[in-house]
Amino acid sequence: MKFILYIGLIIASCHGKRRQDRRFPDDFLFGTATAAYQIEGAYNADGKGENIWDRMTHTRPHVIKDMSNGDIAANSYYNYKRDVEMMRELGVDAYRFSFSWSRILPNPLAPYKVNQAGVDFYNNYINEMVKYNITPMATLYHWDLPQKLQDLGGFLNPLFPEWFEDYARVVFENFGDRVKLFLTFNEPREVCFEGYGWSTKAPILNVTDVGTYLCAKHLLLGHAKAYYAYVNDFKSTQQGQCGITISSAWFGPLTDSEEDHFAAEIKRQAEWGLYAEPIFSEEGGFPKELSHIVAEKSLEMGYKQSRMPEFTDEERKLVQGSSDFFGVNHYSAALVSATEHKTFNPVPSLLADIDVGIYTSPEWLSSASTWLQLAPDSIYNALNFLHNKYPNTIFYITENGWSTTSDAGLIDEDRITYYRSALNSLLDTLEAGVNVKGYMAWSLMDNFEWMEGYTELFGLYEVDFQSEARTRTPRKSAFIYKEIIKSRVIDPNYEPENLTMWIDEGH
Repeated sequence: MKFILYIGLIIASCHGKRRQDRRFPDDFLFGTATAAYQIEGAYNADGKGENIWDRMTHTRPHVIKDMSNGDIAANSYYNYKRDVEMMRELGVDAYRFSFSWSRILPNPLAPYKVNQAGVDFYNNYINEMVKYNITPMATLYHWDLPQKLQDLGGFLNPLFPEWFEDYARVVFENFGDRVKLFLTFNEPREVCFEGYGWSTKAPILNVTDVGTYLCAKHLLLGHAKAYYAYVNDFKSTQQGQCGITISSAWFGPLTDSEEDHFAAEIKRQAEWGLYAEPIFSEEGGFPKELSHIVAEKSLEMGYKQSRMPEFTDEERKLVQGSSDFFGVNHYSAALVSATEHKTFNPVPSLLADIDVGIYTSPEWLSSASTWLQLAPDSIYNALNFLHNKYPNTIFYITENGWSTTSDAGLIDEDRITYYRSALNSLLDTLEAGVNVKGYMAWSLMDNFEWMEGYTELFGLYEVDFQSEARTRTPRKSAFIYKEIIKSRVIDPNYEPENLTMWIDEGH
């Protein structure tokens, strides 16, 4: 079966000329994406407060692969006009970015004391986009929790939903007249599992038994409170939409056995169903099969009740339906086994709860990131599954991209191969009737890649992190993406004109 998957990928890539006439709709939003901590720098400038990545990288630098941080990063706080110029060079329709909570509210417990310098920065950034007809898509939270809230327990504190609603209202009041696409949270799984139930994202609490599940509940309640704050008090005048972005890798069964099909379903529930099901399903609440497994294992281990908290009826109804669209961050896929390819996991933990094995084919093209491979038809598989599970849902692909090593240079053929494959898979998805409204490439430029520091780069534009100016230079993939946006067609034979001359001139 693995061989068949690989052959399918080869066949798909050979159909380029036949597929060349397929076209993205004129109103389809093409864009790029970034996140505040990864690009802004200015970590303590103009009254900004401390966030959990500031604290972690300054006090525990060894947890970052190259012991770096986002203190300066791409320095977008001072280079935002160049950022928008890059968007114009690409011809994008939209740009997804995030607000820094601690830049806007240095004391997050005092929402009436707004840091005007932070508000001015985002106003300038947004106004520069709007000036050139670039649609802002703004994320309220992309992993950089104010440290003061973390000191109080962060997402594990039941007061978190109120704190987040207060912050969301400040954002809506200051920017909602121009921002018409809001996202509350970026990737709840990475926030809750990696940050609270594991040790691969800040604040690396590693509370494996309950961290993921308690965080998930409070995050979803915070999302719902922010959503209804927008719907009830802002939407009628601002006329925008508010959604959430969930990382949605594709997980299919390794074999056609009933056991592997069930294992794949449990993996999907643990990865993204934990966050999508309470919002988008007709029943509401956490996924039933996963909830049952966690409850059973909790009692077997001597816990008084399930390690996964329940929603009250009122909470379940509040969360259910609390999104105008589903933002999908999609990069890769894996095959799931009920019996094979298992690794050791601490007990208790979410991974021990689901107890499945993960397999990725060595024949899939690999990136600089261990978790990212070019898996065949993964966008099509993931989006069609979500479409069938949650009918009548509007989708945006809010992240999709490819990493290279820090010395990869400007001619990034693997990234080009990945983007063309992904976008062809997206065209298949659109032709299947899935309502996808836009695609944001990750990332506009090289940035601080979290625990990997600057060792893995995702940018369409290379950033010279050794230069004070943080000079940005387009890679070959930027020219390819620009042509796709302009023509709305994926031409597998397109080569940028004068590219050799451009490289020879020293770029």
